[in-house]
Amino acid sequence: MRELLRTTNLVRLSWVQALLAESNIHAVVLDSHMSVLEGSANAIPRRLAVSDADYAAAVRVLEESGELGGEPPERATDGLLGGRITLLQPENGYRAAVDPVLLAAAVPAQASRVLDVGCGTGAAALCYAERAVDAEVVGLELQPEMAHLAIESLRLNGMEDRISIHIGSLLNPPSALAAGGFDEVMANPPYLPADRADLRMPPADVAATVEGDAALSDWIDFCLKMAAPRGYVTMIHRADRLDEMLALFRGPVGVAPPVGDIVVFPIWPRVDADGALRDARRVIVRARKGAKGPMRLAAGMVLHDGDEFSDAADAVLRLGRPLAI
Repeated sequence: MRELLRTTNLVRLSWVQALLAESNIHAVVLDSHMSVLEGSANAIPRRLAVSDADYAAAVRVLEESGELGGEPPERATDGLLGGRITLLQPENGYRAAVDPVLLAAAVPAQASRVLDVGCGTGAAALCYAERAVDAEVVGLELQPEMAHLAIESLRLNGMEDRISIHIGSLLNPPSALAAGGFDEVMANPPYLPADRADLRMPPADVAATVEGDAALSDWIDFCLKMAAPRGYVTMIHRADRLDEMLALFRGPVGVAPPVGDIVVFPIWPRVDADGALRDARRVIVRARKGAKGPMRLAAGMVLHDGDEFSDAADAVLRLGRPLAI
């Protein structure tokens, strides 16, 4: 065995292990027992070692990821589902809000395998796994620093045996993600095309909110590819792109397996004093691969009642109840 690095930072240690595992490199943590004997998990640096045969490949993995000598991003701790889920997020920049929680609530708990595309720091995956205790959840995330935080959040919530995070692009996904391998695929894509966004934002914010190399069409194509025959795709997006989404889900006739049983679930911001609904800003779209049923427009949900969440929204966001779609 050959030492690859040593650190007292357990977050970084778990992150590097995950990076190596993505490349099928087995790593061993040394000195764990000694740290416990000394009375503190951080008292003695822990060494990460790999076999002599894997050492050169392991170094390349860490060099490419910027992990040789680097530290994980500064992070903040947030609570979801009334505090039942602990989520690590970047201290600065884009932070997940209610959208991934609503997305997870829109997916029924009966699925056995679920893919969260663009999982970020793991909010939707964790919320879904909290409700669907028998499901295997897989996350795919392009940004290593976000995947890093997601992996550590899994450990904090004791869900590392039920959720796995893969680093990669949906345009060139990891080989571990097999097409047609998931009962349910969910996604919370970047909402804005580049020509409608302010690209002066910090890079992490741009990656989370602005389409990059993968356009909305690529997101939908990938989700449908990953869904099993008769499987479902569920996506939350801006209401002003609903027409584009529906056209992409339907696709050219005869070119791909049909997509039907589409349900559009609007998220209404609030009801005005005169009883009128404010225009929906978000929609959840749920579609079934290989189905031919017509589209249905659901009643949706009102998010706010005055300055507070509505009872329906509170049941989802705090109590972890599913959405009735």
